[in-house]
Amino acid sequence: LSQLPGWSVRPDGSIVIAMGNDDVLGMYSCTPYNSYGTAGESQPTRVLLKDPPAFTVRPKEEYFQEVGRELVIPCMAHGDPPPTVTWLKVGSTGKSGAQVDGNSSLIFRPLIKEQHGVWECTATNQVASISTATSVYVLGTSPHAVTNVSVLPLLLAANISWEPGFDGGYFQRFSVWYTPLVKHPPRAHHDWVSLSVPAGAQHLLVENLQPDMSYQFSILAQNKLGSGPFSQIVTSMPRGFPVTTVPPELPAMTMRVFLSPPQTLTANETVRGVLLQWEPPAQFSVALSGYALELRQDKGGWEVLDRSIPSTKTQVLVPGLIKDAFYEFRLVAFAGSYISDPSNTVNVSTAGMEVYPSRTQLPELLPQPVLAGVIGGICFLSVAVIFSTMAACIMNRRRAARIQKRRQDPPLVFSP
Repeated sequence: LSQLPGWSVRPDGSIVIAMGNDDVLGMYSCTPYNSYGTAGESQPTRVLLKDPPAFTVRPKEEYFQEVGRELVIPCMAHGDPPPTVTWLKVGSTGKSGAQVDGNSSLIFRPLIKEQHGVWECTATNQVASISTATSVYVLGTSPHAVTNVSVLPLLLAANISWEPGFDGGYFQRFSVWYTPLVKHPPRAHHDWVSLSVPAGAQHLLVENLQPDMSYQFSILAQNKLGSGPFSQIVTSMPRGFPVTTVPPELPAMTMRVFLSPPQTLTANETVRGVLLQWEPPAQFSVALSGYALELRQDKGGWEVLDRSIPSTKTQVLVPGLIKDAFYEFRLVAFAGSYISDPSNTVNVSTAGMEVYPSRTQLPELLPQPVLAGVIGGICFLSVAVIFSTMAACIMNRRRAARIQKRRQDPPLVFSP
């Protein structure tokens, strides 16, 4: 073996070949021996050269597709012997509902929310195993649960932080839910308290907690299509005052609320549509910027009907409703960079009601350019009628003058 470059024998008797080539092909046997001799050589083994798998077609790093649509992700490999290509969703233990066709492509038909995540394509043969990964983003869904929730205990408070999950393709907002963990609650269940999180923030300070009492915390994400699942529940105990010192007297404090939702939303039928009325938020840290009106029809997904309602208004008229339908309305308030939780929901049924005209059918709500064109046309027609009337009067006067002059002239007499 010393005459072959790159070949060596380990202390346990194994042969190490640094570079595989045609020189390694053939039959091999091993003969163990010691000072007393040997019991003979081993059974022969054959060394063959085979190619490890290699990808000929790799999936892209990311795929974005609407929920309910079809998505095909290719993945192909070759080797000697030909490798087997398999797909697996990273972190999933159950069935994914995806299929693999004859070309080793991953097929989602249809694509569902649970198939969002990282997928791994693996090619395996007798020589080696290789893999590549791709991320699938399912659009048009409610948010996914947040991850890595952590709680930092503070003095009579706790700082909660998390990593947002995928937003489903829409803007998402968060709320922190917490409850004291009581060994013997007075009721069959204990109430959870929710706090709104400022837009864009990934942490929140929860204050006014009781010392030496454990609390449970969870995070909820919401977007225009609804709420995602709650995050994992994390239990923590806030720090109390040191036993060796006299705690200072705490001033009376109220829970800090950046922006509470609009209050007492009501709906009333009028001859022009449904009139929604509400009260402004009870608490807000900065001046209100406005409101956004959301609706959904027949238990469908929530949609934004009007996102530019002025902060000074406390009512809005909703025309254009479809007859024999069921509607739900709710409001959210804006104040600076903060967005409130939705207000209470009001239900409106148009069964047996008249079909209201839409906004563009109301004369007083015509767009300004259209209204200006209508007024200009009316003015032009009025001026044209006036000029036509004046011209007719002038022509009639001239004709009457010529007739009168003919009557006053003496008759012509011809003599022989």
